[in-house]
Amino acid sequence: MQGQVYKIHSDFYYVKNFEHKEFVCKLKDILKKQKIDIKVGDYVELSLDNSSIISLLKRKNTIERPKVSNVDLALVVCSLKDPDLDYIQLNRYLTYLKYYNIDCAICFNKEDLEADFEEKKAQIGAIYKKLNYKTFFISAKNKSHLEELIEFVKSKTIVFCGQSGVGKSTLLNCLTNKNLKTGLVSSKTKKGVHTTRHCEVVEYEDFRIIDTPGFSKLKFDFLLPSKLINLFDDIKIYSDDCKFSNCLHDSDNDCCVRKNLNKIDKTRYESYLCFLDEARQYKDEISNRSIKKEYFSKETGNKVLAKISRKKRELSRNILKQKTKEEGL
Repeated sequence: MQGQVYKIHSDFYYVKNFEHKEFVCKLKDILKKQKIDIKVGDYVELSLDNSSIISLLKRKNTIERPKVSNVDLALVVCSLKDPDLDYIQLNRYLTYLKYYNIDCAICFNKEDLEADFEEKKAQIGAIYKKLNYKTFFISAKNKSHLEELIEFVKSKTIVFCGQSGVGKSTLLNCLTNKNLKTGLVSSKTKKGVHTTRHCEVVEYEDFRIIDTPGFSKLKFDFLLPSKLINLFDDIKIYSDDCKFSNCLHDSDNDCCVRKNLNKIDKTRYESYLCFLDEARQYKDEISNRSIKKEYFSKETGNKVLAKISRKKRELSRNILKQKTKEEGL
């Protein structure tokens, strides 16, 4: 029988078949040995007694952090106030989702708390509509302006992205009528109090939402610096004309990007520089790992063998010499 994983908790996988019957399963040992990573949203094959997952079916797409699969739309939820809109964090989500080729829309919550709402809306629209992102401005608390959003997500499987405290759980309550736990914003840190503890598929009429914990620790610690520019369309249009083939567009004033900074939104370029630093750190780390790997390994024919350390080689020689002396050879 086939079904979809709708929740993972500890070592248990909660699977729902196409007749909406639910099963609590364990992972087959062979899948553990093969290091197959089952994620929320995965379609799987169950054993005859429906007690274990025996195989992973083909994915439409997948995201590594949070670990979810088969997503139709990523809805990035931000707050305009309490906490204030964090452009770098918003661009972090958008850039990360672009890397995984996930369709994306942005929901700006807590419009009721923004005193200069119309001005803020115009400012945001100038940035993100130019990048072809669908944007929604709502108040989940007051349940206002939700109609267009509900229509937009029909027949889709959606993943919610966003920092804790921006109103994801409150929005889910509005859309699903489920009593999900919600939290307040810390008066000390001005950040959300983390409330969602695990990923879970939540169903509502003809669409589904994958609720995820706020992944504020997301970093570009998996990408080389030269590849980052491909995730910023609004900067890449100028980088394509850059005369420096290895330019990272962050320092040289003769760089075509630097010459056109007045045409690039400031928050977008600041985000690019922030992520570029993280990508550089990643490059340094893998360079160090390569040096260590090279030092502790050697090539023999077509094989790469572990190299014994000098200390162990000397110890081995001493033992051999001692043994030879004792045997009178």
